[in-house]
Amino acid sequence: MALPPLVEPAADLTTEEVRRYSRHLIIPDVGMDGQKRLKNAKVLVIGAGGLGSPALLYLAAAGVGTLGVVEFDTVDESNLQRQIIHGQSDIGKSKALSAKESIAEVNPLVNVIVHDTRLDNDNVLEIFADYDLIVDGTDNFATRYLVNDAAVLSHKPYVWGSIFRFEGQVSVFWADHGPQYRDLYPAPPPPGMVPSCAEGGVLGVLCASIGSIMVTEAIKLITGIGDPLIGRLMVYDALEMSYKTLKLRKDPNGEPITGLIDYDDFCGAITDEAADAAAGNTITVKQLEEWLADRESGKRDFELIDVREAVEREINKIPGSVLIPKGDFQNGSALGKLPQDKQVVLYCKAGTRSAECLAIVHGAGLADAVHVGGGVSAWVSQIDPAQPAY
Repeated sequence: MALPPLVEPAADLTTEEVRRYSRHLIIPDVGMDGQKRLKNAKVLVIGAGGLGSPALLYLAAAGVGTLGVVEFDTVDESNLQRQIIHGQSDIGKSKALSAKESIAEVNPLVNVIVHDTRLDNDNVLEIFADYDLIVDGTDNFATRYLVNDAAVLSHKPYVWGSIFRFEGQVSVFWADHGPQYRDLYPAPPPPGMVPSCAEGGVLGVLCASIGSIMVTEAIKLITGIGDPLIGRLMVYDALEMSYKTLKLRKDPNGEPITGLIDYDDFCGAITDEAADAAAGNTITVKQLEEWLADRESGKRDFELIDVREAVEREINKIPGSVLIPKGDFQNGSALGKLPQDKQVVLYCKAGTRSAECLAIVHGAGLADAVHVGGGVSAWVSQIDPAQPAY
């Protein structure tokens, strides 16, 4: 669906800008007019992580005049496998600041506005008001629904992307001209059903593949060229090296968006059953360390069970534990492996999956079972820092 350009052109390009963007200027579809529109554009990128990294770099290189960056996190070593806007010397630094410094190296002509904050109901509409276009590189459902609803209320288009392991998705949502995110996903998946990239992993280069497509869509919207992905979902499979496009349409029975809601409650971090199971049945890693010492001396007996995947256990583990993946709890096969004569203690990476498994174990009658708050990440951080984190 062809649309008019989103942004009016700037008055002119400087001699330096003509030199810098010459390869754009000689494309008839872009030309001077399109480059002036890019110069005049204000694009907000949410997240300077896996998708935000290539998006910010290529938007800057393309000559987008103003780039906003919403990011509150700091650079971690595990980010560098895919978040190419950051480098080794940036570890521990604000991601927003690191991104701004990298953008300045790519294109010092770009005005970068840093929003070093968590996007929430109190600030999202105010932040969105200053931009023409939103690029959503977030990785959690609560923020995605927040971005969608704020974009609908602000009458702004946004480019959305998602990645997991070897697969990616991209679309353009603009409620004034086509579907919105809620037309694709009317409700979030049940808590715990869809693993995050931190739990399931992502091929680093996939971020570049999907991020570059997102930037392509942004450029098309700004300049009014081509056919943007409004009403279409592009799905990419890196293993098969295949792209397919699915048609999307507005849900005629969709509820109108009239305001912002409690998105954490709407999406839920864990199920109510898991939250109930974890309440009063969570131990700290410090307690676990004491319990393991008591088990070693014969004062206590329990089974410590790792509910992560085998590939995660190859990275790190809590000594004295056995592996029974979460999927075995969900399909019921784990229940026959659990001891009936001793207490069961569960752990995962951070505590979410183990809480879900705890609810299943309690339902099977092992009422004294507990799980480890913070999981192996807390164990490595507080007890055994010699092990690698991930």
